[in-house]
Amino acid sequence: MTIEHAPLPYPLDGLAPHISERTMSFHYGRHHAGYVASVNQAIAGTPLADAALEEIVTAADVPSALFNCAAQAWNHAFYWDSMSPDRVESPSGELLAALERSFGSLDAFNAEFAAAAVGNFASGWTWLVSGDDGLQIVNTDDADTPLRHGRRALLTIDVWEHAYYLDYQNARAAYVDAFVEHLINWEFASTNYAQPA
Repeated sequence: MTIEHAPLPYPLDGLAPHISERTMSFHYGRHHAGYVASVNQAIAGTPLADAALEEIVTAADVPSALFNCAAQAWNHAFYWDSMSPDRVESPSGELLAALERSFGSLDAFNAEFAAAAVGNFASGWTWLVSGDDGLQIVNTDDADTPLRHGRRALLTIDVWEHAYYLDYQNARAAYVDAFVEHLINWEFASTNYAQPA
């Protein structure tokens, strides 16, 4: 099976002005596409040649080039779906109730998520995840992903510099604020939360 560089769920300029078409053309069109191409090259002729991307992420040795590229391909696909140009102010009832149980309120979650993303040192990802102990905000470094840690990802923000540098330079906090205030796809997060464990 060839791992697909799936189409974006919106046009390249669909997240503007918060994320520009120029950033998306590099980030989706080059970074993400490069990870997908590297995975397909690495699995050709191997026992993983017919595996789904999630299987490759969990089967690959850590650290390895295959893990880095497969996890980054999966993380990026998940990140695109974590955003929407059609802003919904809050998640559906079940996820909203879970956020309130875990963080006290949606506003408290937003503040804690933003602080975690801004404070995620160097390159990585900030995630809202669901596990046996409820909802948590977790940071991962480099290509690491909740898939490797038995947690279900609900949404993520990419805090590698290539995600925001063309639009925000080194002002990561401004990028994170734009994501939290304007781009979170709560319908996607709510759907993920409703999936059976």
